[in-house]
Amino acid sequence: MALTLDQLTKARDALLEARAGGVREYRDQSGETVSYKSDAEQARAFAALDREIAELAGRRTPHTLYFRTSKGL
Repeated sequence: MALTLDQLTKARDALLEARAGGVREYRDQSGETVSYKSDAEQARAFAALDREIAELAGRRTPHTLYFRTSKGL
């Protein structure tokens, strides 16, 4: 079952709130408990949610960066 954009956004907001509050364990709406061992693990989950949200919203991650530089002359 694929999650909708709204569900992913709500999950991201809940994770952000928990991470900002220093909470390592929380219970979601369905009663499931999620425990994180470290802040780095929460950061990876947060990044994964961001990628899924961007994919559903139609935004793509750039694979090539172009730099334009000058000496200011």
